[in-house]
Amino acid sequence: MNLPAALFTPSWHAELELGYARRDGCTRPVQRRHLGPLRVQKHLYPEGPQVCQHIIVHPPGGIAGGDRLSIAAHVGTDAWAQLTSPGAAKWYRAAGPAYQRLELRVAAGATLEWLPQETIVYSAAQAELTTRIDLEGDARLFYWDIVALGRPAAGERFASGHFQAHLDIRRDGQLLWHERQRVVGGDGLLDSPIGLAGQPVFATLLVTGEIDADLLERCRELLGPAGQSVRGDLTQLPGLLVARCLASEALHARAWLIALWRLLRPALLGREAVPPRIWST
Repeated sequence: MNLPAALFTPSWHAELELGYARRDGCTRPVQRRHLGPLRVQKHLYPEGPQVCQHIIVHPPGGIAGGDRLSIAAHVGTDAWAQLTSPGAAKWYRAAGPAYQRLELRVAAGATLEWLPQETIVYSAAQAELTTRIDLEGDARLFYWDIVALGRPAAGERFASGHFQAHLDIRRDGQLLWHERQRVVGGDGLLDSPIGLAGQPVFATLLVTGEIDADLLERCRELLGPAGQSVRGDLTQLPGLLVARCLASEALHARAWLIALWRLLRPALLGREAVPPRIWST
């Protein structure tokens, strides 16, 4: 009997569990378990002991068909964790889907910043992502994601495959944000003005809390005049600020999110923004 070659394609199954606690005025990593090729580098304190920074590393460098990645993090009461990545996550073309599951829990009084670099979805990739974030009490969250479809610099459009993402954010069990995305390669919405308008990059920022009209206008001014490389806006919802953009390059979208982070972090989290050094390497 001849079986399909796809059945014999090797795949990575990887898990990472992280936990953080506040002890003696310092946020300390109290849990770090991994299975397969997911790791965190040494914990860092570039802002002092209150904020623990971890860089999540996926050593294979890319995600292919059949791969399953699972990341879970729990930030305990009054702790503050900042999680980022050393570079872009790459989802390769594949005959079958690859999966990533992200589960984040933030206890009362705690803060989590989820600030990865961009996700590049190659043409013919089948990327399926699920994210669930549970907030307790007055827990605070600063979250973003940047998705680049295809590789414009290499002349590659997102002509086939799909990108699918589910995101739920709950506070004390009550749904705060519910989103479902599915982008199919070659679909008319990629170029439609009611879709991605021909832009290969889209990004979302979600941060808990509310800002006043003056700060909201200052954030909007970061977009500059019409016709710039980033097109976006911000919306203040009850207890949640949402920012979205379309861009011609991931670099432009990331620069806009970082500029927003610099403005919003002091106002909503009470600390000046200190960019992780890994972003400059």
